[in-house]
Amino acid sequence: MCGIFGLINLKPGGELPRSLMERMGRVIAHRGPDDDGFYYGRGVALGMRRLSIIDVAGGHQPMSNEDGSVWVVLNGEIYNFQQLRERLEKAGHNFRTKSDTEAIVHLYEQEGADFVKYLRGMFGVAIWDVSRERLIVARDRLGEKPMYIRREPHRLIFASELKAILEDENVPRRVDMSALKEYLALGYVPAPATIFEGIEKLLPGHMLIIEKGQIRDEEYWDVRFDQTDNCSQAEWIERVRAKLLETVRAQMISDVPLGAFLSGGVDSSAIVAAMARASDRPVKTYSIGFEGEDSFYNELPYARIIADKFRTDHHEIIVRPQVAELLPKLVWHLDEPIADSAFVTTYLVSRMARESVTVILSGVGGDELFGGYRRYLGDELGRYYRWLPGPVRNKWLPGLLSRLPQDRHSSWKNNIRYASAFAKTAGLDIAERYSSYVTAFAPEVRARLLRQTNGGNGSDAASDVLLSYFEKARGWDSLHQIIYVDLKTSLADDLLALTDRMSMASSLECRAPLVDYELVEMTARMPANLKVRGLTMKYLLKKVLEPLVPREILHRKKRGFGAPMGAWLRRDLESLVGDTLGESQVRRRGFFDPAVVNEIIAAHRSQTSDHTDHLLALINLELWCRIYLDGNDWRSAPEAPVTAARTT
Repeated sequence: MCGIFGLINLKPGGELPRSLMERMGRVIAHRGPDDDGFYYGRGVALGMRRLSIIDVAGGHQPMSNEDGSVWVVLNGEIYNFQQLRERLEKAGHNFRTKSDTEAIVHLYEQEGADFVKYLRGMFGVAIWDVSRERLIVARDRLGEKPMYIRREPHRLIFASELKAILEDENVPRRVDMSALKEYLALGYVPAPATIFEGIEKLLPGHMLIIEKGQIRDEEYWDVRFDQTDNCSQAEWIERVRAKLLETVRAQMISDVPLGAFLSGGVDSSAIVAAMARASDRPVKTYSIGFEGEDSFYNELPYARIIADKFRTDHHEIIVRPQVAELLPKLVWHLDEPIADSAFVTTYLVSRMARESVTVILSGVGGDELFGGYRRYLGDELGRYYRWLPGPVRNKWLPGLLSRLPQDRHSSWKNNIRYASAFAKTAGLDIAERYSSYVTAFAPEVRARLLRQTNGGNGSDAASDVLLSYFEKARGWDSLHQIIYVDLKTSLADDLLALTDRMSMASSLECRAPLVDYELVEMTARMPANLKVRGLTMKYLLKKVLEPLVPREILHRKKRGFGAPMGAWLRRDLESLVGDTLGESQVRRRGFFDPAVVNEIIAAHRSQTSDHTDHLLALINLELWCRIYLDGNDWRSAPEAPVTAARTT
């Protein structure tokens, strides 16, 4: 696990700014505190920061082949590197280390630009071919590892984190207003855009090939959901169970201690169960919880059920509202604002885990693969909903629900929130309905919020990026259209992005077995009714796990891995709201109409509507502006306290 960075001149000549390379390495030292390295060639520079996981002593990067004609820097892990090594040694290649990075060096010699198709793992990788004067920059299939790109007329810069590119003082810091609009729509900036003009994210499953001053972007992988394998339910259960156990076992390879995040949900419980089968010692598990008024979000009792069943070495922390003191630091690590409170909990549990392990396994991605989100129930609920008389559906029920209190931190108020969202959208087509579920600020609110001079007219019904992926999925069944869009957007640019940044902020490598591309491709060929059956989500996955995981875990109500941010914003964090979203501050920043911001704050305080996502989006954006635009130093923020609850 590393942070990588570099640049290539697109025209002959030009300096290779070594001082810039050194600054790029320093600013992402958290990604690799164990080692650093640089390569300077003809018109190209490569750099890395290393967190030593595989071949701790011998895995120094940049790494070359025997004659120095191929150089590689890698961020991530290649889980099939041992199989690749055996194959490459038979083909005559000589290895000097036991590192997974060296497998890429010789794989490129053997396969050329097709090398990436043979890699099973998470990675951002750059290869410099000296003889061809060719640079290849590639990103893994699902987007577990990041890659930022800046193209200029005379050069191209790349880095694992956006802040490394900003170490070049000549890079302008201008907010991309189209990206800001997408951020308000989704709560994150979807690739390939970033919040900054002139900097992009390399799309998952893509690579850039830069050769003789020319750049081409190639997609080397995508997944389709329109080809179904003709297997019985029993056969699917056996296939998925075998692949799940094999994938987790493959991702447990490490020369340093490893453990697992454990929320007590289905996905993390599946990972721990599989790890326990593959290990001859207790699995180290790490959980996070809340007390008192915030206990609605507390999942520690469920996590303890799994910890006790598998006799894990279990660690817990209790989180308090004072974690808001961490927000400036975490926003700096995120690179781009994200309106998802899971980044707070992910950082805190990562910080705890790093005290005893260097590698962690996570259950992120299970909802997308196996049908675990409530928005996947839309078609089934719609069939029941259409039995109601038209006036009830179209007028009476939506009006009633809109007048009832809504709050995600109360079970019955949260159900009202979901029911209200469904009633408003039941008559829409699949793309519009999905967009309404995942949209942070509705189009009409964006229209009022954004100042017209900044290009916000709110005329579109959804994010342009979402619609582009729905167009690619046209003709598939509705469930698989939604799953495909989730894989391409929210999974990569929200969940995996925050997981990577928050774990690496603690110098912890996080692996996500459920987004292994072989497992993704397998589940893509699974019929939709094995993912969602009636009102049962993750139908087949629960069947797979029945012999492994207790029933009270498999059939408990779904709970997101986040913090009770909405409740905190009403009471403990009122001062944060006032500081970041006060009328004078909003007016001074110039993006939004202060009156609309005040309306959102007032509605949230009164519980007329739940505006947790809206407020978090606005607060994180303002904190991001203060750090990345105003130059405020996040290091002045104290380390927020948490309370250790139990270690068993």
